This record gives sequence, C-alpha cells and structure tokens, in this order.
Amino acid sequence: MNSTQSRLGSLSLVLWLAACQPATSTDSINGLVYCAEGSPETFNPQLVTSGTTIDAISQHLYDRLLDIDPSSGALKPALAHSWQVSADGLSYRFKLRHDVQFHHTTYFSPTRALNAEDVTFTFNRMLLVDHPFFQTATEYPYFDSIEWRQRIQSVTALSSDEVEFRLNQPDSSFLSVLATDFAAILSAEYGQTLVQSNQKAHLDLLPIGTGPFMFREYQKDVLIRYYRHPAYWREHGSLAQLVIDIVPDNTKRLAKLLTQECDVAPIPRLAELQMLSNRADFRVDQQTSMNVGFWAFNTQRAPFNQVKVRQALSLAINKPNILQAVYFGQAEEATSVLPPNSWAYRKETSSDSFNPEKARQLLKEAGYPNGFNLDIWAMPVQRMYNPNAQKMAELIQADLRVIGVRARIVSYEWNTFRRKLGQGEHDSVLIGWSADNADPDNFLRPLLSCAAAVSGSNRANWCDEHFDQFIASALQTTDVPQRRSYYLAAQQYLQEQMPLVPIAHSKRFQVKNSRVQGVSINPYGGISFVHAGKTP
Repeated sequence: MNSTQSRLGSLSLVLWLAACQPATSTDSINGLVYCAEGSPETFNPQLVTSGTTIDAISQHLYDRLLDIDPSSGALKPALAHSWQVSADGLSYRFKLRHDVQFHHTTYFSPTRALNAEDVTFTFNRMLLVDHPFFQTATEYPYFDSIEWRQRIQSVTALSSDEVEFRLNQPDSSFLSVLATDFAAILSAEYGQTLVQSNQKAHLDLLPIGTGPFMFREYQKDVLIRYYRHPAYWREHGSLAQLVIDIVPDNTKRLAKLLTQECDVAPIPRLAELQMLSNRADFRVDQQTSMNVGFWAFNTQRAPFNQVKVRQALSLAINKPNILQAVYFGQAEEATSVLPPNSWAYRKETSSDSFNPEKARQLLKEAGYPNGFNLDIWAMPVQRMYNPNAQKMAELIQADLRVIGVRARIVSYEWNTFRRKLGQGEHDSVLIGWSADNADPDNFLRPLLSCAAAVSGSNRANWCDEHFDQFIASALQTTDVPQRRSYYLAAQQYLQEQMPLVPIAHSKRFQVKNSRVQGVSINPYGGISFVHAGKTP
C-alpha cells in the first residue's frame, strides 16, 4: 500500500459522520445519490489518472482555468475569463475572475477569494522541487507523463488577478492540458495553514476547492458525502447534498437503481440496457465518447520485448467476437489508440487483423514454436472502455490457446491492481483510456511516451525515441495539417511496433432515475452535478 492509500484508509475512520441516518440517505428532492464503481485513491486530481477517482472528486470539488465545451471540444473560459498567447508561443497570460470563493468547511475557513497566488501554488507544486508540497506526493502521473517540469520554465503572478506561464519550448497542447480534470486549482492559503500546523498531507485528503460541492465525509469503500457550496460562482442546481455511494459489484448497483437507493449510475451492464430502457422510471443516456480499451504488453519483460511476439499476439485475438460478447455491439473495433472522432485519427485498412496461422509463424520466427506462458491482468471494475475485463480475458485466453500460448488470468482489488500495475508487475493488462480533452496528444503522450513509462501511465512500459520524436514535432507547431501528419506517422509506427493492441472504442452509457434533471454525459470524461436537480 502506498502512502496516499494508507492515509486515505486512516482518514476513513474519522471525520464528520452524518448523525442518525443511513449512510447513503439524502433528502428525496434536494439530495442525489450517485453509485460509483470504486473508491478514490486521493482527493486531489493532480495525483491520479484513474477515471474512477476523477469521476468521484474532480468536477464536484474543483474548477480549472479553462473548460471544454462538451458539444464541440473547444476551450472556453472558466476561472480564467481571458488569456493571451505570445507570438513565439512561449508565454501564456491568464486574467482571473474576481470574487470566486473557496469552500468554508469544519477544517478550514478561507479569508480571501481566489487570486493569482492560488494558481502559482497549484502548478508550482509540480514544477519546483523546493515547493513545500512537492514531496508530499510520490508522483504526479499525468503531469509527469507530459514532462511538465521539462516544458514549463516558470509560473508567475504578475498581479493579484493575472498569471503568466513561461514555456521552454512551444507546446500546441498546452491550453488543452489546463482544461483537463487533473489541472484543478487548489488554495494557497489552505496550503500555508497546513504547513504551519505540520499537516501537509491533508492537502490531498481533506480537499478545499472552488467547485460546486464541499467535502463533508469519506468512508472507504462505502461512501463520500458532499454538501452544496453556497457561494459557488456559477449557476447552481437545486441539490443541497451529493452522495457518492461506492458499489463495486455490478449486480448490487443495478439493485440499488431499481430500489431507488441510487439516482444515477455509470457504466450499466450492456446486457441490462434494454430492460432499463423499457422502464418509464429510468432514462438511459448514451453518447459516442472518446475512449479506447486496449491490451498492453509489458515490453520490459521477455518475450514481450520482441516485436514479432507482440505482433503474433495481436493477430491471435478475434476482435469482432470480443465486440459482440463484451460490448454487445455497442462499440466500434479499434485500429488505433485514437478514436475515429479525433481529427488526427488514422484508420488501419489492413485486413490482416485476425490471422492465427500468421501468428503461429511469427512466434516460430521469434524462437517460440511451442508458445509460452503469460499472465493477462483483468481490471476488477467496470469502465466505459471495458465493461467486463474478466470476460474479455477469458476470450483472449481461448484465442491464445489456438496458437500455443498459455494464459493465466490475474486480478486484484482495484487500488491494489493499480499499484501493482504501476510497479510493472504485469505481463500484460486489459485496461484503457478516456479523453480529458479533444487534443490527440491526450491519448498518445500519456499512454505511450518515454516520460509516461517513467510516470506509470504507460502500461506497456514502452520507450521509443522515434515515437517520442513524432509527438515532439507535433507539439512544436500550431499548424493543424502539419500536426496531423506527425500524428498519422506516429500511429503507423505504433501499428508496426504493437506495444499495445487497441480493441474497442465504446459508447458511454449512464442510467438515471427519470426524476433527475440536469445531468448529461460528457464525452471528455468526468461527471458534473452542478446543474442537477430532482422533480417531486
């Protein structure tokens, strides 16, 4: 167990328990229960890439400098009402909104509104090794994967309401990074208070943000309770209380929906969609979403360090069969890590995607005529990009048996699974990625760059200087056709090297009680209840 998980476990034994009411109860009109599939790893989005954690904390507790328009993918103002970029692409200046209030909680009472110091505090934490909070976390996986410390020269407050970011080199994805859920703005005043009280770890465990809800209670593997932020700067729905009910078991989540103990739930079993869609008391929302489910090989281990072995394994699996048995036809076969609705998508036109005979020949050429043993790690939770990793692993296991490869299926509790995965203990893993913004870099760099292999979000542990050069070249120009040419070349190179096998781009589903209003699916991940309400 890492230090963050240990502190979260301890924290769940204390704090603000709601008196004399069932754990997940809320007022029938002014409260809402969201059934989530897992517990958060932390209460600070800087420290994770897990969609389970992001869904549970980010848009409820925090705001960002910029937001993403869910209908177009365009960037729009949030905490920053305007921004300017220098002609050389190395300076970005942001003007902040006035009178944006931080949360008043039982453990912190702010004395001022948001200002530029909060922005510099937030981003310098990951930039400056002498920042008082730099070493309170062991890693900043998303920011490490995009080489934040190598790319950012400085983050400076020019006045109380203006911040300047200076870059070491042009980065055409920079603004999109500031709109991700990972770029949540923290309170510098809260941080200073924690330094003085020698409680710095609380910054990531007892959250203070500017978002629509305030933290009230956490019971590990049971619930999170949020209360309305009465001074929220944006238009707010009618909810006084939001409960995240943690229900890893799919059957129990469905039962809670049917008994109205749960108002909204993500990622329903696809086999149950028809039943839920036919009921008048539920609505099933669906949307084409930017995501990819994939099978990644640990390229730091033999025999997965051989290209021919990886190519053989990719040719052995029957993707159409997986799409039918796991996604029930509600997904598109993936030929690239980028989804088809990305402007840089390259469709692989080769018909040679399922060829067991060729797979056996490649294994023979690689020195494995009799196959070998491998482990397939299967996620224990449902995610939109893989609704049933165990079933998928079983199908792949059967496909591999045909070419003489003997597969064992491995799984752990979710937080343990992610920790061991980050430590590179796997042979291969079924996992995936959901977009945080519309930029192609959001898939390619966090999933497959050398920096991401160090930070832990590159599950293939693959580091290739040729691939990194394609990505670096794409970031150094703002010309979209030129950027696209580099991304197309990068995807072709991935098809040749095969550090992971893209399997599916799935639709995103969400079930809600028909009384729930103002909750829609965001194609760029996360979930927001800022406009949510319930009819009588």
